[in-house]
Amino acid sequence: MSAPPLAAARRRELQRLAIQMRRLVIESVHHAGAGHLGGPLSAAEMLTALYFEVMHIDPAKPRDPGRDRFILSKGHCSIGLYSILALRGYLPVEELKTFDAIDSRLQGHPDMNVLPGLDMSTGSLGQGLSPGIGMALAAKLRGHSYHTWVMIGDGDSQEGQIWEAAFIAQRYGLDNLTVLLDWNGLQQYGFATDAGYGSLARQPAQENPVAKWQAFGWATIEIDGHDLQQVLDACHQAKTTKGRPAIIIARTVKGKGISYMENDFNWHSKPVTDEDLRVAREELAAQEAAL
Repeated sequence: MSAPPLAAARRRELQRLAIQMRRLVIESVHHAGAGHLGGPLSAAEMLTALYFEVMHIDPAKPRDPGRDRFILSKGHCSIGLYSILALRGYLPVEELKTFDAIDSRLQGHPDMNVLPGLDMSTGSLGQGLSPGIGMALAAKLRGHSYHTWVMIGDGDSQEGQIWEAAFIAQRYGLDNLTVLLDWNGLQQYGFATDAGYGSLARQPAQENPVAKWQAFGWATIEIDGHDLQQVLDACHQAKTTKGRPAIIIARTVKGKGISYMENDFNWHSKPVTDEDLRVAREELAAQEAAL
C-alpha cells in the first residue's frame, strides 16, 4: 500500500530540505575540523521524510509520551541527525557551529541526556535496535499507538547484536517497529580484495540483506533511498504491516550530493578543507536552483 502521492510543490520543498541538511552537514564538519560525512549524506532523504512527513512528533513537546520514537543506531552519523533536528525546530541552526566542541550538546555521538529530541544515546555500532525493541514492546504492553523507527548502516549490520535483536523482534510480533537500512555499500573499514586495502575495489559490507532479513521473519521493502516518494511509500507500507516488524532496505550512495565524495569510502570521516567546502556549496546551490 502506497502513501498519497506528493504534490509537486511539497516534493520540491522536501528536496530543498534534504539539500539544506547536506549543506549543514558539510559546513558543521568543516567548522569542527572533524566528523563523519558519507553516512549522513546518504541518509538525507530518509531523515527528511521521517521528520517532515512520517513521524508523529512535536518539537515543542520532545518528551510527549505519544510521540513516535527514532533511534540512529549508526550514531557516528550524528551530525546528519542534528542537522535535520535543527531544520525541524528542535534546536537553533546556529548551534550546529558547536558540533563536537567541548561542553556542546552536539557531541560526535548522540547524547539523549543533553539534547531534547533524542530518544537514545548511540555510538557503539549494533546497539540501536535493541532499545528500539524495548520501546516498541513497551508500546504494545501499555496500549500506546506510537511507532518506533531505527536507522542502521552497513557496518552496524555486521554486529551480532543486530541479528539477536532481529530474531527476538519477530518473535514478539512487533509490527510497530520499523528498521531503515541505509545500504550505501561502503563503510570506513571493510574486507579488502586483491586490489589492496586502500582500493575502492572491496568486497561489499553485506550481500543480499533482503533474503537475510526475510529469513529472520521480517517484512522487507526494498527501495531507492534517494527517491522521496519511494521512501514515503515504504514507510506507509511498513506502518500498515501486521503481525511482524518491517525493514526498509534503502539502496543509497555514500556521500550523495557531493560529486567528489560519492562512492568513496575515504569520505566516511575526513576533514573538510576550505576548497572542499567551496565546491560542495556550489554543487548544492546548483541542485537547489534546478528544483
